[in-house]
Amino acid sequence: MYKTEMWNWEVGQRTIADMTPNSNHKWQEEIFISPDGEKASAVVCVDDAEFSIRTNDSVSENTFEKLWELKYTTNGELCCYAMQDEEWTVMVEDKAWEETYGFVWSPLFSADGSKVATAVQQDMEYGMSVNGTIWENLFENANNFALSSDGTKSAAVVQVKSMAQADLATFRSGIFSIAVDGVAWDNNLMNLWTPVFDNNAYRVAAQVRLNLYDYSIIVDNTLWDNTYQGVWNPCFTPNGKHVVAPVRQGGKWGMAKDGQLIWQATYANCWHQQYSADGENLYAIVAPEFGKFSVAVNDKPWAMRSPVVTDLAVSPDGKKAAALANTLNKNWRVCVNGSVWDGSYDMAWKPVFCPNSDAVAAKVRKDGRYTVLVNGKAVGGEFDMCFDPIFNADGSKVLVRGLHDGKALRIVANVPK
Repeated sequence: MYKTEMWNWEVGQRTIADMTPNSNHKWQEEIFISPDGEKASAVVCVDDAEFSIRTNDSVSENTFEKLWELKYTTNGELCCYAMQDEEWTVMVEDKAWEETYGFVWSPLFSADGSKVATAVQQDMEYGMSVNGTIWENLFENANNFALSSDGTKSAAVVQVKSMAQADLATFRSGIFSIAVDGVAWDNNLMNLWTPVFDNNAYRVAAQVRLNLYDYSIIVDNTLWDNTYQGVWNPCFTPNGKHVVAPVRQGGKWGMAKDGQLIWQATYANCWHQQYSADGENLYAIVAPEFGKFSVAVNDKPWAMRSPVVTDLAVSPDGKKAAALANTLNKNWRVCVNGSVWDGSYDMAWKPVFCPNSDAVAAKVRKDGRYTVLVNGKAVGGEFDMCFDPIFNADGSKVLVRGLHDGKALRIVANVPK
């Protein structure tokens, strides 16, 4: 959710900074470029056990014993984990949270980048902290962390009952639950995975294993009536009223909505489902035959088949989809609505649609060089490293951010037809 209206969209190339490592520093770590392409940052070791953040031509005066997980949020704020006196915290725009923790990991961000969450360990108990406020209740185990798209709620799978080593009876009786903002549901289950919020942060759903053989979905602490041989990640309909999830019955996969099949179980696999914003179209990666993957929309697969299909992206208008296909391990190709772009690559990254859905772009790598493709055509040249492309509001221009010979480059190009 980038706010691109205020960015500079004048067509051309600029060098933002020469990020060649400084000879006065012991070393420099990976370089990241801000969403608007105006800043390049990296963690630098300025002395023994003394780290700071370099942005363009300056280095922050703040130093720490360790810095880790440098990231830009969608609103352009620079975030990082920082350790001082063996306590960890989060840095946002060179300002540390007041709270410190025994350890932190798994950073999460709201869609607009204004809220930052992290998994935390404090005194050997586990939970989450959002914008520097830790959950009131912590647990002896927590995993599968989630943040709502608006950043107002957080959730995780938590262990609510203690278990001795090899105590299988207690494990089978159910020791896990879902905690939302630190408050655990009263359903204790054998296993849960991947809690997800609806778009309005009112509801939560997750995968469940009920026993050694049966799986289902739990929504707002209530289990679906039906059980299955397996399930994958659930998702909410855009209006938040219903939940759909891939389910396995009779050795085949289909799609269930609120516990009832809406796509019959005919696929060798079915997962990574996504709704269009209006809720009219449901896309998913499917395998109509074993080892032959494609994308289905409303239970109708594309004609193309590949041993691997991944990174499904749905256009803003919901009428198109794009994905990556791999046939020979390093033979990555970009597919849009079932049509495969010319060219294959050693690696490719998730496609990106422009706001009006007319154009699609993807970052690719071949022979160690990185390129951005827009509508199948290379834009901006080749780089030592580049980042995901970003379109302007009307989809007529694309921002390419890359590194070449140590220089951070910002390129605005017209979208090829």
